[in-house]
Amino acid sequence: MPVFDFKDTPDPQRDPECTYEVFYSNTSQASPEHPILILSNTAGRLKHHSGGVFTNPSRRTAFEFKDEGNTFSADILKIDARFVSLLKWLGENYINVRLSGASHGDAYAVYKIRETAFGGGAKLSAADGFLQFMIERLLASDAPARELPAEDEDESGDSMRITSIQSITDFITCAGRTLPDNIRLWARRNLAVAHSHEVSQEERRHAQRALSIMLNIQWKGSYFPSIDPEEARRILDEELYGMDRVKQRIIETIIQINRTHTLPAYGLLLIGPAGTGKSQIAYAVARILKLPWTTLDMSSINDPEQLTGSSRIYANAKPGIIMEAFSIAGESNLVFIINELDKAASGKGNGNPADVLLTLLDNLGFTDNYMECMIPTGGVYPIATANDKSQISAPLMSRFAVIEIPDYTPEEKKVIFSKYALPKVLKRIGMREEECVLTLDGLNAVIDLHQNSSGIRDLEQAAEHIAANALYRIETGCAPSVTFDEEMVRELLE
Repeated sequence: MPVFDFKDTPDPQRDPECTYEVFYSNTSQASPEHPILILSNTAGRLKHHSGGVFTNPSRRTAFEFKDEGNTFSADILKIDARFVSLLKWLGENYINVRLSGASHGDAYAVYKIRETAFGGGAKLSAADGFLQFMIERLLASDAPARELPAEDEDESGDSMRITSIQSITDFITCAGRTLPDNIRLWARRNLAVAHSHEVSQEERRHAQRALSIMLNIQWKGSYFPSIDPEEARRILDEELYGMDRVKQRIIETIIQINRTHTLPAYGLLLIGPAGTGKSQIAYAVARILKLPWTTLDMSSINDPEQLTGSSRIYANAKPGIIMEAFSIAGESNLVFIINELDKAASGKGNGNPADVLLTLLDNLGFTDNYMECMIPTGGVYPIATANDKSQISAPLMSRFAVIEIPDYTPEEKKVIFSKYALPKVLKRIGMREEECVLTLDGLNAVIDLHQNSSGIRDLEQAAEHIAANALYRIETGCAPSVTFDEEMVRELLE
């Protein structure tokens, strides 16, 4: 994003019908170089911090402020398209604000807007936190289509949630153009239902609840920023021992994202024995992508309605698990970790839950029965895990890039137990490594006792048992440390 050019700022028209120019920006942080709007400042009366109100809010807007006891008006010369409706809302509601800006010749670049108490009192003139919430949301959004203005920016509004009809109405007014087109139209229809007295109270309640869920989600665009492959490899090495082929396949995916700046068309399907770290790999990928993640445990889902939600015709209707995941994440870009995909082939007669996953995996949009709206899924990256590939249907398999996770060799298990599993447990329970020592024959005994176990989950439990026993011996026997040889290991774990 180039630094804003102030030299092309036109001379202000000193008449109350000053027409501003709209510019389009996707910057996520406002600054003097990337301002929210530009005010005229030919007399130099606007200071670093200036308080006042926006006026003439239709299409021709100005900022009214006081200086040395006199009232002055500064025309808006340019405005970020995302903030047009927000400025109109501020003017219509006569909201008192304090601007932070920097002067550039005859122009004043505004990069921060904060609400102030009306008349110098303690009460704000609008709902507490709403303005900052809106500014943060708008800055995080993409610029609207060139024909359609929109808005957003800054501080501590993230903790706020839009729940009341008034805040929902204000949000749609201020940020509607930054929403996907279908969601914007859906929101206006549901807002009409929530306001209507021609429908039942139950229908109004459902419409308000659906609006609150939908509008508290940050709907992001399809552009995906580059990821440092070296940092990605560092995370994988930190989380996983060995598995070089698996790590290489993930790094290949990262390089693909960096070239296209979009998520791959196919998610990852990790297939291997239980305990081989499939879920750990999925969490590592979510960490690399810097995306929130949610899990779907297919072994516990036997009814498609659990995923798709229930219709609003029922009094106890609610959204499905997938829509709830978007709501909890607070944004539309996230990693769906689908555990035990091979258990997704059975239903209770109401349909197959696996069929619901197909619409989610195709990235063409997902429809929740309660929301009654197609949810964009272009920012969803699915990572599935399974033990038995033969139990997964061909349509599901075709939606994934498959990565086989091999079981660990005895030598690999020795390294994992001695260098990762046991030190991790000792650190967690506050023990020093010298307080719990394992001899070489003791280590061989641990591996021998678990030679028929796949994965490393049983080894992690063995490490927990050994560390707990060492702690018990130290605390009750006043021994400074415990050394486990083969005999002690077999006595403890057999």
